[in-house]
Amino acid sequence: MIQRIFQIVKKLRLLLAIIAIGSYAFLSYSFTDNYFEISKSLDIMTTMLRELDLHYVDTIKPGELVKTGIDAMLESLDPYTDYIPESEIEDFRFMTTGEYGGIGALIQKDSNIIEVAEPYEGSPALKAGLKAGDRLMSVDGISLTGKNTDDVGKLLKGQPGTTVKLMILSPGATAPVEKTLIREAIKVSNVPYYGMVSDDIGYIRLSEFTEEAGRNVRNALIELKKNPNLKGVILDLRSNPGGLLNEAIDVVNVFEPKNQLVVNTRGRMKEWNHMDLTTVDPVDTTIHVAVLVNSGSASASEIVTGTIQDLDRGIVVGTRTYGKGLVQQTRPLSYDAQLKFTIAKYYIPSGRCIQVLDYTHRNPDGSVSKVADSLKTAFRTKHGRVVYDGGGIEPDVKMDAHKASAISINLQTQFLIFDYATIYVQKHAAISDPTTFVLTDDEYNDFVTFVKGHNFKYTTKSDVLLKQLKESTQNENYYDDLKDAYAKITDDISEAKKNDLMKNKEEIKEVLEEEIASRYFYDKGRIQIGLKNDKETQKGIALLNDQMKYDSIIKTIVPSTRPFNNRAMKSWPIGQGK
Repeated sequence: MIQRIFQIVKKLRLLLAIIAIGSYAFLSYSFTDNYFEISKSLDIMTTMLRELDLHYVDTIKPGELVKTGIDAMLESLDPYTDYIPESEIEDFRFMTTGEYGGIGALIQKDSNIIEVAEPYEGSPALKAGLKAGDRLMSVDGISLTGKNTDDVGKLLKGQPGTTVKLMILSPGATAPVEKTLIREAIKVSNVPYYGMVSDDIGYIRLSEFTEEAGRNVRNALIELKKNPNLKGVILDLRSNPGGLLNEAIDVVNVFEPKNQLVVNTRGRMKEWNHMDLTTVDPVDTTIHVAVLVNSGSASASEIVTGTIQDLDRGIVVGTRTYGKGLVQQTRPLSYDAQLKFTIAKYYIPSGRCIQVLDYTHRNPDGSVSKVADSLKTAFRTKHGRVVYDGGGIEPDVKMDAHKASAISINLQTQFLIFDYATIYVQKHAAISDPTTFVLTDDEYNDFVTFVKGHNFKYTTKSDVLLKQLKESTQNENYYDDLKDAYAKITDDISEAKKNDLMKNKEEIKEVLEEEIASRYFYDKGRIQIGLKNDKETQKGIALLNDQMKYDSIIKTIVPSTRPFNNRAMKSWPIGQGK
């Protein structure tokens, strides 16, 4: 076994040496010094593995050790450079294509129980009658006791056309039943919902930039335009982590004409430097657009948002985006593994890069710093508005970030909302359309009784601070003098928490309604319920219906106290990176 490992390492050393010769000669680097460092480091790694295998107190797992070392090495570069072993390739493909082979259901672990969280619409799971709340007892005869969701997910996935046997215990059933499912190619839609959110405003939710994201947004807008009253569209990119760069360009192309610059990529090697332009005719270049973003909108989401802002093509509503302006590429490695690594930074049409963290220059402790405000450069949009680099995308219309209450979070993490929805479905064969469904006061009171019957307890920030205060007073010998006051505050907080279910009723009701609607109308129902009281969506509707306000945001020229990137301004509208 160990000899096989040494042979592999030897081949790896030779491969890296060849790569080093070609790459460093091309880049005119000091070949001798770098080759020696690579050879020396690999030799140390080889001898260390040999010594560990021969003398360590327990039997080692060389593959796991090497992967740990690779992961740590790449982590020192940036969070987006990753080693993807063969065992994780399918998960990686799903991240880029949105497709995998399986039964088409989300699963979760509640205590020591694996259960169906939500079957996908039209999936093999749904065809077989699986519902949210069904417990998975075994897969192909393998007991799921003690297994986590990753373990179970691997058992459920497989080549389309193959069969998998599940032992299922449904809520209210006394004995499990076996069901045989045929795996299919599961394609998770990156546009889970589109529709009208008012008489004249359309809405498109884009959840990620996997394959065909641009086509799906294009088709959604074409369908919305069949409504003769349509005067504006909301593109929701909140919590969209990004994905494929070409799909970001295609999404922009829905609203911008052919040959418009979207992103300018600049890296260390010349072949990685290129300008990406739109390639086909758009759907509509004049319809009003509002883009919704938050701190979870990253990468490709920021390319689309920033380009629309730079071109003054629409307004941006929400909170500041994540700030990822780095481009990754994958390269094949031995044994069907992959290396995903950062090759360049991207610059949107005004010339700015929105990358927030500087991974090139690390602090002495290994941490990285955000781009300081004093170092940010001002740029101009197409109409002359001021925008800045180095801080994600700043919305044109800022909204307060939504903060869920402690009780709402705990009700979800302790699965009480999920479990109540399961009971609700058993009592109700159907509900009204998601746009009109409302949980009644009597039903909410029933939920409150359900929660109290489960001895629900949770910790607030006040509880944590009070505990810290108690520990501090004990350490400083003040506690005996303050213990009566401490006891009173503790009792007061406990009493106040008893009212949280009613004090946060509207918020909790909304989460309940979303969970219940998802049982009947799946992800679309959950989104539709959420949109009814969504402040950002309502703000977008109001702005798209107010021509004067909309124009004043896009066309107002804002003065800047910081120097401009003159090179980018002179090259407008193509733009130029720094």
